[in-house]
Amino acid sequence: MKIATIVGARPQFIKAAPVSQELRRRHQEVLVHTGQHYDDELSGIFFRELDMPPPDYELGIGSGSHGRQTGAMLIALEEVLQKERPDWVMVYGDTNSTLAGALAASKLQLPIAHVEAGVRSFNRVMPEEINRVLTDHLASLLFCPSFTAVSNLDREGIRQGVWHVGDVMRDAMLTFMPVACARSSVLQRLRLEPRSYGLLTLHRAENVDNRERLMKLLKAVSYVDIPLIFIVHPRTRNHLDELERFEFSKTLRLVDPIGYLDMLVLQSNARIILTDSGGVQREAHFLSVPSIILRNETEWPELLEAGVSRLAEEDLDIVMQDLLQLPQPSAPCAAFGNGDASFKIVRHFDLLEAAAIQPSHKLSAVWN
Repeated sequence: MKIATIVGARPQFIKAAPVSQELRRRHQEVLVHTGQHYDDELSGIFFRELDMPPPDYELGIGSGSHGRQTGAMLIALEEVLQKERPDWVMVYGDTNSTLAGALAASKLQLPIAHVEAGVRSFNRVMPEEINRVLTDHLASLLFCPSFTAVSNLDREGIRQGVWHVGDVMRDAMLTFMPVACARSSVLQRLRLEPRSYGLLTLHRAENVDNRERLMKLLKAVSYVDIPLIFIVHPRTRNHLDELERFEFSKTLRLVDPIGYLDMLVLQSNARIILTDSGGVQREAHFLSVPSIILRNETEWPELLEAGVSRLAEEDLDIVMQDLLQLPQPSAPCAAFGNGDASFKIVRHFDLLEAAAIQPSHKLSAVWN
């Protein structure tokens, strides 16, 4: 079976790596990189570290407004899919690459598989929320990372083709953590001792594009009295450069983007993680590190229910003053599966091929 995998951003490379590994054992994969993340810090290094094969197509779309970027991807992806005519088109998560891939496939009447389906923040201001909702309503196979995601789809009337498989981010972490421990020297390079520092990431538009919000966040994190390693996304760097006369906390250490293996080691040894990233939220939980989610809501309510993550919301000062009082998790909860999501996803394609099914409509629901 030929499956076209469409990726474009750093989190998608991480999610696709374990699935691609499993998929290529028995199927033909056509890997398409839209170029949404295009520099080496956010793209090339991840393909190398994750042992992913070079993309069969690199579209080089680059950055731009949401409409311009998604439109350019749609045009380029349509040409690729018309040429390849895959049996399935697989997309990941909630980026513009996700939506463009789903739209291109649906216009060509190619069935779509969505990995990380059913995730909801219930905030339609977020571009990511629009992307994931539309993609789910176009998909024929919906691979859910949790039962919460399954329930979200049920409330929207999506019940066919829904499968609970677990979180592929957990698969990736379990696969690559031993490699990271063996290869990474990031603690030595940054002169850090385990549990002696915090880790900060910020990249979402609502946090970094809003000058007042960004300054409020930077002031709030100054309450941290241990070194705070700030991994600075390129878009965040641009906005930081525009902050005139802003006095950064002496505990804040700005670091350029790093690879996945270094990031795993930094996260696993941190005392606390502060982030607005959906992936980093879950990785912190999987690595048993308490976290503050620098947003008003999260797509991953299971993290809050486990009691080791907190939402910053608008009351940043109160949260930051007691952030180091969060309990140290003993083990991740079972909400995101056991690390075999990739196997379960590929098993579905095995069964489809064995049954010689050529789906044109949504498959019968299977709840597991």
